[in-house]
Amino acid sequence: MQPETPCLIVDTSIMRNNIQTMADKAKPYGVHLRPHAKTHKLPSIAREQMDAGAIGITVAKISEAEVMANHGIDNIFVAYPLVTESKIERTIQLSRRIHLIVGVDSYVGATQLSVMAQKNNCTLHVRLEIDTGLKRTGAQYEQALQLAQYIQGLASLQLDGIFTFRGALLDGLPTLDLQSAGIQEGTLMVKLADEMRAQGIPIHEVSVGSTPTGIYAAAVKGITEIRPGTYVFYDQMQTKLGVSALSDCAAHIMATVISRPSAEYAIIDGGSKTFATDVQPGTHPLQLQGFGYILEEPGAVLERLSEEHGILRLSPQSSLQIGDRIRIIPNHICSTLNLHNQLYFKNSDQFTEHPILARGMLE
Repeated sequence: MQPETPCLIVDTSIMRNNIQTMADKAKPYGVHLRPHAKTHKLPSIAREQMDAGAIGITVAKISEAEVMANHGIDNIFVAYPLVTESKIERTIQLSRRIHLIVGVDSYVGATQLSVMAQKNNCTLHVRLEIDTGLKRTGAQYEQALQLAQYIQGLASLQLDGIFTFRGALLDGLPTLDLQSAGIQEGTLMVKLADEMRAQGIPIHEVSVGSTPTGIYAAAVKGITEIRPGTYVFYDQMQTKLGVSALSDCAAHIMATVISRPSAEYAIIDGGSKTFATDVQPGTHPLQLQGFGYILEEPGAVLERLSEEHGILRLSPQSSLQIGDRIRIIPNHICSTLNLHNQLYFKNSDQFTEHPILARGMLE
C-alpha cells in the first residue's frame, strides 16, 4: 500500500547506484570520500556510503554528529565553527568515543576550543575553514596562513588540515562550467596548503568539493578529500547544473491533486511545509521553473506555495483530475528532507517507513 500524501519517497535502487557511482569516481584520484550527511540525515544511509568506500561522513551540527555516533558511525567531521561552551563540551565528550574533527575559522573560536580542551585534558582534532569565494564562514584566504600558525601554537588542538565549501562558483560568480570551477577551487586550496607547509605547518588534509565540483577538484594533485552530499539523491538543481539526469534523482515528493478550480490550475496537498523554498524559481544561472519538476506533467509548473497548498499551472492538454497522485522532484532535496519526519524507501512496489533520525537537529 502506498503511504499517505504528501510524503517523501526514496527509490533505493537509484540511491544505491548513486552511492556506488560517486565512490567509483573518487577512487582513481586517490582521494578520501567523506559525504555530507545533511542531505539524508540517516545513519543507515551513512553506513551504506561507508560500506561503499567513504572514509567517514560530514555533518553541520554537533547534534547531527551525536545522532550518527549513537547509531554506529565512528568517523565524523563537523564542518562548522563551534564557539559556545555548551557545544564544545558536547564535542569533547563525543571525541572520547569516536574519531571527531571539528571546523574552526577564527582566533576566538580556536582559543575557546583550546581552553576547554585543556580544561578537560583532551586533544581536539580541528580543521581550518577557508573562504574561497562563497563569502560565508571561513577565514579570509589572504589571512589564513597567520591563523593557521596561531592554531598550531595552541595547546590541546591538533590541526588536521584545511577545508572549504565553494559550490558552483568561478572567479566569484555562479557558473555552469563546473570543471573549471572545481579545478580553480582545488588549485586555490593546494596552493594555500603548500604555503602553510613551507612555514612548518604540517597540513595533512586538503578537503574540498560539493556534488557539482567535487570530482573535478579531486583531479588537482594535492587534494586529499571531497565532501559531496546531494549526490546520494540528486534534485532539480543538480539536474539543471548538468550534474545528474532526471533518472538519477532518487527522491521525490508524492502529492495528491485535491482541487481543480479552473482548467489552468490544479492544487496539491503539499505547500511550503512540504517543499523547500530556499532555491527560488528563476535563480541565475539555473533559471528553475517553479519549485520542482513534475514527472507526470512535464509541462506543468509548481508555481506557488502556501503552507499547505501547492498551486500547479497546467498546460491546456493536462488531464489531471482530483485524486490523482503525482511525483515531484524538489529543487533542493536537502532542505526539503529536513521538513519531513520520515521518508519511505521504495523497493519495487514495496514501501517501508524510516524516521529521519537527525532531522531538525539544529544545535
